[in-house]
Amino acid sequence: MDLEEMAAMLEASGEYRVLRKLQPAAPAVPLSGADLRIGLFVDVETTGLNARDDEIIELAMTRFYYSPDGRIHGVGESFHGFRQPSRPIPPEITAITGITDAMVAGCHIDPAAVASFAATSAFVAAHNASFDRRFLERYSEVFKTKPWACSMSQVDWAGEGYEGVKLAYLASGAGFFYDKHRAVNDCAAAIELLSHSLPRSGGLALAALLEAARRPTWRIRAEGAPFDLKDVLKARGYRWDDGSRGAPRAWYIDVLDVDKDGELSFLQREIYQREVDLHPAKIDAYNRFSERC
Repeated sequence: MDLEEMAAMLEASGEYRVLRKLQPAAPAVPLSGADLRIGLFVDVETTGLNARDDEIIELAMTRFYYSPDGRIHGVGESFHGFRQPSRPIPPEITAITGITDAMVAGCHIDPAAVASFAATSAFVAAHNASFDRRFLERYSEVFKTKPWACSMSQVDWAGEGYEGVKLAYLASGAGFFYDKHRAVNDCAAAIELLSHSLPRSGGLALAALLEAARRPTWRIRAEGAPFDLKDVLKARGYRWDDGSRGAPRAWYIDVLDVDKDGELSFLQREIYQREVDLHPAKIDAYNRFSERC
């Protein structure tokens, strides 16, 4: 009996659940004729969380081929590189990523090579795009020209029955595991995850991601809102912007187009209790998750 037969027997018993190790397929270009586009999944490891002060120490990008209906038809080539930062890697970063100063010593990632590799992609995806995009836009202008999507926040994983949004948790829920803490492996795992059907809705994960990415939202900022009403704003889903990225300090929320007028009315009625000239900012895949937003 081979391993797959043994796994099938265990699963058929109803007493066991088997996770299979992800075996990334060899890069291959699908046969021509279908209406296929190139997606690019990216992952960066950095010396810290601040895109203005910290630096990229590892970058991986993997191409995948998809059709407009959200079906993945194949995985393409990957780009990978280490980069030596200007300062030693903090010990806590090494503990998280496994990347040491010795691993990146003398290494460089050519921004021109990065731009060339990313240029043909129709969109860029990351698992926590608000993190990766901020670093990559500072590294290469090409990432400012692409629409972005976030596989962590733009798929309703909780609504589909998943218990967390970390990539390893989602992979486990989808029935596989992989070697973590390497950027290329993270890209492969995320692409595999997006190729699966969602357990409750039945739709493809990539299709749900593309639909969310294409949908515009509005950022509404409650500048000058009374301090004693901050708990009301927090309970409604507003988040605090401390002004560190250049915008005024204020509570803000992102809402869909159909909810914009209702949210503005709420602020006028419940928060300001008077007429206030508010100017929501439209957000789409070209500026979402960016510091430019």
